[in-house]
Amino acid sequence: MKVSYRGLERPWPSKVQEKVDAKFAKLSKMLEKRGEKEAHVILTSERHLHKAEITVQFYDHQLVGVGSDGDLFTAMTAAIEKLEKQAVKQRTKFLEKKRRSDDSESAGERESAPAAAEPNPGPKVYRVNHHDRRKPITLDEALIEMEDGRDYLVYRDAEKECISVLVRRRDGNFDLIES
Repeated sequence: MKVSYRGLERPWPSKVQEKVDAKFAKLSKMLEKRGEKEAHVILTSERHLHKAEITVQFYDHQLVGVGSDGDLFTAMTAAIEKLEKQAVKQRTKFLEKKRRSDDSESAGERESAPAAAEPNPGPKVYRVNHHDRRKPITLDEALIEMEDGRDYLVYRDAEKECISVLVRRRDGNFDLIES
């Protein structure tokens, strides 16, 4: 990644420059999948506040990270972190957009293909609220609750002090499962 600085009055110490270069290298790995990138860094300082503004072109979008702090290195770090967040967000948007367009094309292909070629996703699993703190009931009370057309009922049995499941069979009878 090519980095051009403006507003830097004097060069940084070598250790600080190495740290900044390492951060730009990390950002570069994230951004340079579509060719060489160039970052423009504008550094300004007013009194004791340093401001760093970094601009990078990415996926036809201009990413801008701005950081300000009393320390110039901290301001640069904040700006680079903001750029990384923006790059991740733009990359995921791009990938999802790309997937959606592929899904719509494949859906058109699926309509023209025979119905037997479609994969069966399998049965769906529905989570039931198992944290229901109801009082224990008897089997007779459970049968009364099943009269409203339920297919099953999970309850705490008052007599046996266990969890029981009452399931309505297709023939109209019931199965009782006790744990």
